[in-house]
Amino acid sequence: MIKSMTGYGKAECQLKDRKVTIEIKSLNSKNLDIYTKIPGLYREKELEIRNSISKKLQRGKVEFVLYYEVTDDKKATTINSDVVKNYYNQLKNVALDLDLQTSEQLLQMAIRMPDTLSTERDQIDQEDWKEIHKAALEAMDQLNDFRLQEGEYLQKDIVQRIKKIEKCKEEITPFELERTEKIRTKLTESLNSLNTDQEIDKNRFEQELIYYLEKLDITEEKVRLTNHCNYFIEIINEPESNGKKLGFITQEIGREINTIGSKANNSEMQKFVVLMKDELEKIKEQMLNIL
Repeated sequence: MIKSMTGYGKAECQLKDRKVTIEIKSLNSKNLDIYTKIPGLYREKELEIRNSISKKLQRGKVEFVLYYEVTDDKKATTINSDVVKNYYNQLKNVALDLDLQTSEQLLQMAIRMPDTLSTERDQIDQEDWKEIHKAALEAMDQLNDFRLQEGEYLQKDIVQRIKKIEKCKEEITPFELERTEKIRTKLTESLNSLNTDQEIDKNRFEQELIYYLEKLDITEEKVRLTNHCNYFIEIINEPESNGKKLGFITQEIGREINTIGSKANNSEMQKFVVLMKDELEKIKEQMLNIL
């Protein structure tokens, strides 16, 4: 069973004086790339969060966001009146110098200035943090569930494309036999058309013909292609998602298809080679998003 690297999870927990919300999402990436947005109060717990993400999510570009709303009126932010008044008076003096009458706007400007709002510096309550961390793990589990659902769709699509590649490989066989006869006939006619008084050594001709046809034989490539496709299906059905290994197998499948194409020497066979390459490219695009 494979997992997608794309996912989303969200969890909330209600503490005695605040409501904490956690959102986490992930996109595809070759490695684990974590971005966190955590309020200053909980910043010291960032390493713990990163370790949990690393264990739970393994790989991908992960964005973790934690924010909270104060539900206790006693904890509400207060206005530093003296600071606001000081800013207001300074702005008022500037306005008078410029002959401007905008008292209400001056207050709006003053309230936006630095240090006009004050919040009591809280300390992390360890019991509260246990609840927050539990919610974070819940959000990660939701993201993993999302990844599994996306992985199911990806797996069905990829398996169908692998089967199409195998089908195209089988469709080549009749043209492969026909190609051999055409080559034999063409070489024989070319040899007979030569204006020469020398007698042709038929045994030597057959030896050279066999040598030439062996160079174009694709039996070995077809066997390896079948083995690679079977191994791909075996790995994709394993309990753990292994996108990197599947990527390596995909490269091997591509090598065999390219070799078949280089040996084809037949327009009908080339058509099926092109179809196999097209399916393989679509698989490679999907592989970029597999964990």
